[in-house]
Amino acid sequence: MTLPLPSLAARARRLLLAALGGLALCLPLAAPAQNLAALMKGAPAAGVFQSEQTRAELLAHAPEGAGAGRTVWLGLRLDHAPHWHTYWKNPGDSGLATELRWTLPEGVSAGDIDWPTPRKFPIGTLANYGYDGTVVLPVPLTVSDNFRGEAVDVRLDASWLVCRKECIPEEASFTLRLPTSGTTGGHGELFAAMRDARPRDLKAGASLVAPDGGFLRMALDGLPADWRGRELEFFPELGGVIEPGAAWTQAWDGARWTARVPLSPQRFDSPTAMDLVVAPAQPAGEGPGETGARLAAVPVQGTWPAPAPLPTAGVPDALQAALDANAARSAAASAPTTPPASSLTLGAALIGALIGGLILNLMPCVFPVLAIKVTGFAKHGGDTRAHRAHGLAYTAGVVLSFLALGGLLLSLRAAGEQLGWGFQLQSPAVVAALATLFTLIGLNLAGLFEFGNVLPSGVASLQARHPTADAFLTGVLATAVASPCTAPFMGASLGLAIALPAPQALLIFGVLGLGMALPYLLASWVPAVARALPRPGPWMERFKQFMAFPMFATVVWLLWVLGQQSGIDGAAALLMLLVVLALAIWSLGLRGKGRVVLGGLSLAALLSLAVGIGPNVLRLQDGEANTAATATGVAGLAWEPWSPQRQAELLAQGRPVFVDFTAAWCVTCQYNKRTTLADERVLGDVAGKNVALLRADWTRRDPAVTQALAALGRNGVPVYAIHKNGQPVQVLTEVLSVEEVRTALAAL
Repeated sequence: MTLPLPSLAARARRLLLAALGGLALCLPLAAPAQNLAALMKGAPAAGVFQSEQTRAELLAHAPEGAGAGRTVWLGLRLDHAPHWHTYWKNPGDSGLATELRWTLPEGVSAGDIDWPTPRKFPIGTLANYGYDGTVVLPVPLTVSDNFRGEAVDVRLDASWLVCRKECIPEEASFTLRLPTSGTTGGHGELFAAMRDARPRDLKAGASLVAPDGGFLRMALDGLPADWRGRELEFFPELGGVIEPGAAWTQAWDGARWTARVPLSPQRFDSPTAMDLVVAPAQPAGEGPGETGARLAAVPVQGTWPAPAPLPTAGVPDALQAALDANAARSAAASAPTTPPASSLTLGAALIGALIGGLILNLMPCVFPVLAIKVTGFAKHGGDTRAHRAHGLAYTAGVVLSFLALGGLLLSLRAAGEQLGWGFQLQSPAVVAALATLFTLIGLNLAGLFEFGNVLPSGVASLQARHPTADAFLTGVLATAVASPCTAPFMGASLGLAIALPAPQALLIFGVLGLGMALPYLLASWVPAVARALPRPGPWMERFKQFMAFPMFATVVWLLWVLGQQSGIDGAAALLMLLVVLALAIWSLGLRGKGRVVLGGLSLAALLSLAVGIGPNVLRLQDGEANTAATATGVAGLAWEPWSPQRQAELLAQGRPVFVDFTAAWCVTCQYNKRTTLADERVLGDVAGKNVALLRADWTRRDPAVTQALAALGRNGVPVYAIHKNGQPVQVLTEVLSVEEVRTALAAL
């Protein structure tokens, strides 16, 4: 039979029942658990931190206990993924040293990190000092003679910067309980290996360093005899004195090792003595470098060249963002979180949220939902009481859904996750589920199947028996498809909300939902709206069928988004599964043997395909796949992949940098990309000002991009930022115009 035009929420709820088996077949059964595990990855559990880049754990070595008067050893163990590294006390050209902050009982104190010998990591014309593979950063813990506790309770708040081509700040907290009379010695071999990796202390003796024009000459005596004739690496403990990545020369003169290293043109210090570490040169491998030698207070002879003037424009923006993040983490360890200064007040943010919610009703995914709900007034005629109840229920569904999404985002960020608004569409499982749901909605609107022919009569009549619940579910569905589109209209409000205390932040999310629900709420409470609608008739069936096409367009968009995450194989796999799912749904609406035979065959085919190609849907493609530059219409001008390091390199060269924070699931991002950012006049101005173009892709979860957005006071995309040394960062509006971009470029 053919039912009267049902509301979209009724379809959604029934589809959740009718397609339960389809969704389970289209996606592997473990998908929800995998998605939750991926979402929570990085949160420390049972003293262990785990991310895609590092695994961190706090270790202890106290074989005789931690009793009064003893010294025990603790160490932060870092296991790096291949090609990733963290930093030594002097990180070299860039980077940040690992920082350890201890909370200890009275009478117990922690010493400094006993740094193992680092190794050198050349990166283009730069070089960093640090560690890859497995390293333990040991720290001595001294228990005073008057300590009387039964155990030493230790808390460590650690932060480090892990880098490959890009850099990601990470942090974690660890706790340990060391018995005063028991034994904690399960990692003795590892601590012994780290002690062996520590540079051996050598006397400076006749060693010296001397400035010589733009170079630093070194002459070191007393180095191990078995090093003679070998190439050495040189690590000054004081940063900013030499150019770590520049070419330098070295030689052996009998037992004396000499070297000539370029001085840094940005040098600010002129020390009278230097602490040095030298070690045999070796390529990156596993853990610390070969055991080196440390020479303390090597005297400086001669006169230093005049140091560079103190900077007036600050450090590069990417490095400053990382420094600010570390400073914020340090403050958070001892003080309550306070919101950052913002030019946007709470009142302005609430007004922006209300207006942004209103505009959301014009989004391609949301408009069909609202349109079908409003035309439902024509079916109910002048039943004002029913209209008002539906309006309140729809509003409750929208507002509560926005509050739930906002609360989940705030909770995950409080747990250490680097997430932003729209995070749900960074999961291939969520994208695939939405594509499946909208496919079924579109097929129903187009008339391919009716719920009364597929579901049992008791389930099919749920809408008629519970119209208020149906209206509530409409609001939930509308929120699910609208939330990723909010950033273009209220980026500043969302950025402020994330930094506010939870009650105020949730207030902004609630007002956003109220703004989205307001048109339907007003229509349900103003009888003139219902009276102005056409009378029920054949037009309603045609309108219902027409609304299927925006739904199918949404599916195309979601498939494209999935292709950015899981690659062409993932998108093709989901498309094939949707085709077979449509066949199965249609066949279940047949009568007689056709329903049994064709329905059984189609469900079997769906199950077979789900097992065979379903995993492709959830498999993220290699993160290196999208690192190629994208050409523009101007010769020699291309969009490069963004990274904090690349941004800092370009700024250090004196070039302005235009950063496009984008995502495949952001409709406004794609519109701006194909209009304003592709305009010949804009590209001509970019080339004329020698502006570098960087594109920060947030389609998949990327903590570095999230960190950079937060530094700009934003929490969603699109965001467009222009950086130039000596000038404040320009953050453009979300909906770009050619005139706005050209004006901003002219000011460089």
